[in-house]
Amino acid sequence: MNIVVLSRNPHLYSTKRLLEAAEARGHNAQIISHTHCYVVIEKGAPTIFHNNKSLLDIDAVIPRVGASVTYYGSAIIRQFEAQKIYTSLTAAALVRSRDKLRTLQLLSMENIALPKTVFARHPDDIDHVIKQVGGAPLIIKLIEGTQGLGVVLAETKKAAKSVIEAFYGMNANFLVQEFVKEAKGSDIRAFVVGDKVVGAMVRQGKEDEFRSNLHRGGTSKVIKLSDEEEEVAIKAAKALGLNIAGVDMLPSERGPLVIEVNSSPGLEGIEAATGKDIAGEIIHFIEKDIKRKK
Repeated sequence: MNIVVLSRNPHLYSTKRLLEAAEARGHNAQIISHTHCYVVIEKGAPTIFHNNKSLLDIDAVIPRVGASVTYYGSAIIRQFEAQKIYTSLTAAALVRSRDKLRTLQLLSMENIALPKTVFARHPDDIDHVIKQVGGAPLIIKLIEGTQGLGVVLAETKKAAKSVIEAFYGMNANFLVQEFVKEAKGSDIRAFVVGDKVVGAMVRQGKEDEFRSNLHRGGTSKVIKLSDEEEEVAIKAAKALGLNIAGVDMLPSERGPLVIEVNSSPGLEGIEAATGKDIAGEIIHFIEKDIKRKK
């Protein structure tokens, strides 16, 4: 097959690994930046150009679209879909997953457990919002934030009110979420490909850091998921229409709580922690999925 990895940075670990895995399985693969593409829209002839040349003879696309270019990236993916070219991530699923509020609403509709979350707009609601999530400490999270940025732990009611008022003043959209103390600064990343979890790790935030993101200095180690954790991860990915997903869960007294579903999960941390060829699993899934849909 002729496979395109859509990525702005060919030097990123995940991008390089997908290219290597595709070539190792006998495919022709290339990296193309979606921001260097443009689309031509006309009756019956949707076209994509890259460096002023039309993209032809492509069998599959693997999008790796960063949060800052979600709108443009989704437009390029949608154009591939219009050409009936297989893409491992649909434009609709990408947009859906990048909206934290919509993600949580969809998970809730599928009866998937998650931390109690409140979305409000009026400053007069602050006291009631804080009460709804069980009081302080609590988490305040910008809807547009990624990799732990825009996430604040408010340890007292006074601090919570100050941060919420500041976010209101900035006209920012944010969520207020219960603090799950038993997680102790850790979370679980389950890497879902198709209908199975192909790898999982527990991430631990560094000392005095409640965020466990590896980009924030957290550490990781391989973990074997319980049947419940595995079932929740797969169900969460399906709820958002994702073939490939990094599902983040907090361990709690009431079971795993899903906090985020990432549509472009990084490969470096999960491959290092598990020692598995996750990139190869992705290519293998794409091969099978294309055959299934023919």
